[in-house]
Amino acid sequence: MNGLIQGVKGLLSFLSAPLIGALSDVWGRKPFLLGTVFFTCFPIPLMRISPWWYFAMISVSGVFSVTFSVIFAYVADVTQEHERSTAYGWVSATFAASLVSSPAIGAYLSASYGDSLVVLVATVVALLDICFILVAVPESLPEKMRPVSWGAQISWKQADPFASLKKVGKDSTVLLICITVFLSYLPEAGQYSSFFLYLRQVIGFGSVKIAAFIAMVGILSIVAQTVFLSILMRSLGNKNTVLLGLGFQMLQLAWYGFGSQAWMMWAAGTVAAMSSITFPAISALVSRNAESDQQGVAQGIITGIRGLCNGLGPALYGFIFYMFHVELTELGPKLNSNNVPLQGAVIPGPPFLFGACIVLMSFLVALFIPEYSKASGVQKHSNGGSLTNTPERVSDEDIEPLLQDSSIWELSSFEEPGNQCTEL
Repeated sequence: MNGLIQGVKGLLSFLSAPLIGALSDVWGRKPFLLGTVFFTCFPIPLMRISPWWYFAMISVSGVFSVTFSVIFAYVADVTQEHERSTAYGWVSATFAASLVSSPAIGAYLSASYGDSLVVLVATVVALLDICFILVAVPESLPEKMRPVSWGAQISWKQADPFASLKKVGKDSTVLLICITVFLSYLPEAGQYSSFFLYLRQVIGFGSVKIAAFIAMVGILSIVAQTVFLSILMRSLGNKNTVLLGLGFQMLQLAWYGFGSQAWMMWAAGTVAAMSSITFPAISALVSRNAESDQQGVAQGIITGIRGLCNGLGPALYGFIFYMFHVELTELGPKLNSNNVPLQGAVIPGPPFLFGACIVLMSFLVALFIPEYSKASGVQKHSNGGSLTNTPERVSDEDIEPLLQDSSIWELSSFEEPGNQCTEL
C-alpha cells in the first residue's frame, strides 16, 4: 500500500511541479505556497475518519506536494545570489528539525493519549501553518514583474513537464543537473521507505534506538546545512560542494550496505547527515543559473524529478530486497528469523550498496556540470536579461530556455569579446 501511494504521489508530483512553478512565476508565490501547504495537509484528519479516503486523498495530494519548489523560488526572490545557498540550507535545516521533533512528539502523544490526539494536534498545526501564510507571509514576486505578467499569455509549453524535459535536452547545464538529481535522489527515496524497518528487522534496533537515530541524524543535518554548508560554499564553490555531498552519500550508502553491527549504522548516520548538503547546494546552483522570472519553473523541474524518484525509489529497493530474500514484513521488535543469517553476510543490505553505485554515476555526471564563475563569464545581464549574444531562435521550442547554458555564453564571449566587455 505504501509503495502504491508513493508511486501515484510521485508521478503526480512529477507532472504538476513544472506547471505550479511556472504559474508561480506569473501569478506570484503566495497563492501557490498556500495551496500546496493546504492540500498537502488536507488528508491528515481523514486518518481517523476513513483510512481508505486517507489513502486516496494522500495519493491525489501528490499534485500539490511540491511545496519545496515554491519555497525555493520564494527564497530566490528575496535573497541576493551570494546568500541563496545559506538560505536554502536554512530551509532544509528547518525541515530536518521538524523530522527530529515530530516523530518524538507523535510517539509520546500516541503512547500517552492515543492516536486520535496525534491526528488532532497535527491538524491544528497544519491550520496554524495556513493562517501564518495568510497573515504573516508577504508576496515575494516583485510588483514590477507581476503587472506585466498578468496581461501576458502563459507559456504552457514551459509548464508542461514533457515539454520541459524536451528543453532539458537542449540545455547542457540543466540536463546534467537533472541527471545528477535523479541518480542521487533515487536511492535516497528508496532508503527513506525501508531503512528504519531494515534497522529493526535486520540490525535489531528497537523503537527507542530508532527514535534516537532519527534525532541524531536530524540534529547533525541541521548543523551541516546551517554551518558547514555556508563555509563549504565560500571555500570550495557551488559545484565542489555538490560533489562533496555526493561523496558523503556514496560512503553512507556503502556503509549501510556492508554494515552488520549497530555501531556501523550509527557511524554511517553521521555521514548521512553531511550528505544532506547536496540538495540545497544543487538548488542554489539551479537558482544562480536561472533567470529571475523562471525561478519557479526551474525549481519545479528539480522538485518534479524528486517526486518521480519518490515513486520509483521504494519500488526499486523493494524489488532488490525481494531478489536477495530480505524480508521486511514483520512489525514486532524481534528479528525476523529469515533475516538473522544476513547479519553475518558479506553484504547485509544489497539495495544500499546498489544505491551507492547509482550515486557514483551521479557523481561522475556532476563532474561535467560547468562551474558558475563571474570571473570567467557572467551568464546573465546585470539588469536581469538573457544571454548577451543569444543565437538566432528558429522555433518556438528554443524560446526562453529553462537555464542559461554556460557553454553558449563561453562560445559567444569568445567570438565577440568586445560585446562581453560592453555588457559587463
